[in-house]
Amino acid sequence: MKLRKMTSAGMMDCKKALIEADGDFQKAVDIIREKGKLVAAKRADRETSEGAVTSRIENGRAVLVALGCETDFVARTEGFQSLVEAIADIAIKNFPADAEALKACLMEDGETVEKEIEVFTGKTGEKLSLVYYGKVEAPYIYSYIHKLTGKLGALVGLNKVVDEGLAKGLAMQVASMNPVALSPAECSQEMLDKEFKVAVEKTKEELVQKAVNAALDKAGINPAHVDSEAHIESNTAKGWLTPEQAVQAREIIKTVGEQKAASLPAQMVENIAKGRVQKFLKESTLSEQDYQMSDEKVSVKDAIAKVDKEAKVVDFKRVSLSD
Repeated sequence: MKLRKMTSAGMMDCKKALIEADGDFQKAVDIIREKGKLVAAKRADRETSEGAVTSRIENGRAVLVALGCETDFVARTEGFQSLVEAIADIAIKNFPADAEALKACLMEDGETVEKEIEVFTGKTGEKLSLVYYGKVEAPYIYSYIHKLTGKLGALVGLNKVVDEGLAKGLAMQVASMNPVALSPAECSQEMLDKEFKVAVEKTKEELVQKAVNAALDKAGINPAHVDSEAHIESNTAKGWLTPEQAVQAREIIKTVGEQKAASLPAQMVENIAKGRVQKFLKESTLSEQDYQMSDEKVSVKDAIAKVDKEAKVVDFKRVSLSD
C-alpha cells in the first residue's frame, strides 16, 4: 500500500516489483518507474488524441495545459484527471518558459512532471504525453474549456478588464475558429510567403483544370467521369465511357493541360494569388475574423470596439486534442 501511494501503480504491479526487488523498497520504486519508461518507449508511436485540457489564472498570468492519452476510458479516470490538474498547479506556480521546462518542474512528491507522466504510463499501459503547454501574461485573462469533451481550450489576454460576456465570446472565438495570429500585421513573413506560394500553385491548378474541362466538354466527355485515372478505368468498365473516349480524354488532359500551364499569364496568376492571401488573412487572423458570437456580420475588432474602444486582445493560446 505504501508503494502504491508513492507511485500510483496498481496493486499487482507493486507486488511484482517488491518480489523482483527482494523486498528492497527503493529498488521496487525504481523498477516501477523503469517500467513506465519501458511502456512509454514501446508505445512511442501511438497517438494521444484523447485526454484533458485545463487552465489556471493567477495575478495576470495564465497557463493552458493538455495531457494526452490513447483512450477516453483512461482520460476519464480520477487518477488521470488529478494528474492533469496537478500539472496545471505546478505550471502556474513555476510559470516555466516552455513545455520542456515544465517537464523538468518538481511535483509535490519531489519527482519531476516528466517522471510522474512516466509512472502513470506504466500504471495504465497507455502512452501519455504532455501535448501542449502555453502561457499568457496580460492585465485581464479569460479561460474557456469546452465542457462537453474537455479536449478543447483557449486563453485570451486583454489590455484591460472588459465585460465578461465579451471576454468569454473572444475565448470561444479562439477555440472554435483557431486563428493563426492576432492580426495580419502579426503574421510572419515566412507564413505570408508560404501562403502566397500555396495560393499561386492552387491558382495555376484551377486555371489549367478549367481549360481542360472546357476541352473535354467540347469533345462531349463529362469531366467528372475522367477526373482521375481510377475514374477513367472504372467508368469505362461501367460503360459510361467508350474505350475511344477514354483514350481521347487522356490525350486532352495531357496536351491541353501542358499547353495551358505553359501559357498562363504570370501577372494574372499573381493577382489572383494575392487575393487568396488577403482572404486567408481575413479568415485566419483574430482581429479580422467574423465574430461568431454576434447576430450581425461584424469583425472581432469591431465587436470589441462596440463594447470598449480602448480594449484589445494582446495575446491568446489555444489547444485541441482533436485537431
